[in-house]
Amino acid sequence: MNADVLAQGMTRTQELLADDPLWLVLLKVVALFAIGVVLTLFMINWERKVVGRMQQRPGPNRTGPGGWLQSLADGLKLAFKEDIMPVMADKRVYFIAPVISTIPAFVAFSVIPFGGEVSIFGEPTVLQLVDLPVGVLVVLACSSIGVYGIVLGGWASGSPYPLLAALRSAAQVISYEIALGLSIVGVILYAGSLSTADIVASQASGWYLLLLAPSFVVFVIAMTGETNRAPFDLPEAESELVGGFHTEYSSLKFALFFLAEYVNMVTVSAMATTLFLGGGMWPWPLSFLNANGWLQMLAFLIKTFIFLFIFIWLRGTLPRMRYDQFMRLGWKVLVPGSLLWILAIFAIRTWRTSGGQVSALLIGLGIALAVVLLVAFLVPDRKVEGPAEIEPASDYPVPPLDLVVPKPPRHKLRPRRVETPSAERTPALSGKETE
Repeated sequence: MNADVLAQGMTRTQELLADDPLWLVLLKVVALFAIGVVLTLFMINWERKVVGRMQQRPGPNRTGPGGWLQSLADGLKLAFKEDIMPVMADKRVYFIAPVISTIPAFVAFSVIPFGGEVSIFGEPTVLQLVDLPVGVLVVLACSSIGVYGIVLGGWASGSPYPLLAALRSAAQVISYEIALGLSIVGVILYAGSLSTADIVASQASGWYLLLLAPSFVVFVIAMTGETNRAPFDLPEAESELVGGFHTEYSSLKFALFFLAEYVNMVTVSAMATTLFLGGGMWPWPLSFLNANGWLQMLAFLIKTFIFLFIFIWLRGTLPRMRYDQFMRLGWKVLVPGSLLWILAIFAIRTWRTSGGQVSALLIGLGIALAVVLLVAFLVPDRKVEGPAEIEPASDYPVPPLDLVVPKPPRHKLRPRRVETPSAERTPALSGKETE
């Protein structure tokens, strides 16, 4: 078949990626893996330094110049630590769970466009491994599969606390995965494609951060919950779950869980940059730099580091939420808010595409009526006025406020009769014995 026929319907990015030789594909795979590992080492150390600065205490300052090799020293230490496996653990699942958490985090990197068109050793290509027509769905699928490693790791440990953390993580991902997916619907409607490269190209006239601000807010909150980061780090709650789902893990298996968490942070930050900040595009005063693919990669990394700093900022600022508050935020705030915003987007786009016709106005009024009814059902019933409820300070049962203490009994307790031992009793003497 002719190559021109195959190229029909393909974008410039897809044509360049299709012509990549095997050595270039392998080079990109190794580079993506190296970026994930290096950014993990950097993020651990950077997070400790920034949080230490926020809390007015010194961060790591012993290993390496300025303490910047502390993460590398910690990684080497974990590699040589003793690998302990609980007696009640399921050995096969216990071993494979960290691998299941780590692999999807790296696979999601493959569809993210880091920059524009460049030349590597004389070969024209794009700073992206693959451009799939459903690239956004690949990232969502990888974030969903990664939770299986957490659930299986907690279940296979044979301990109650990791199991509770695994159940928390499953409920957390189910709740916030819905909000995450709904926040992307507006971007897909305006871009008209699920390809990450097409979404970046559609933001040439303006970033979706300004056009779809509510979607951006929901996406940032949901991606924080998806990555189990503070204030949503409930699967790793040390206060009630010892250490969370990885309590029984040590050595390299624990390091893989740690690696998966930070790689997921980088992945969702890069995805937020792609969906709402124009990918590697520079803003208006520096838009002339968009002609260079390597400079686009620099802009992409700067935007990604901004999101990573937000992760650190939240950890050093906000306390951990209670579990019921966390689930209420996901199901009663983010999901209904995203649905209402999607209805508003449909109404606006229908009005614009129809040229302001009466039918479009009727459709808009119908959507507005549906929104009003939905809000009416979501508003809770009016509470009966009464004394203010006092929230207990702990989860332990407390007596009710209207508890009446019974009066003491009227009768008096009789004094207890003390009997002497039989050996010490004095026998009664008869009259004859006394004579």
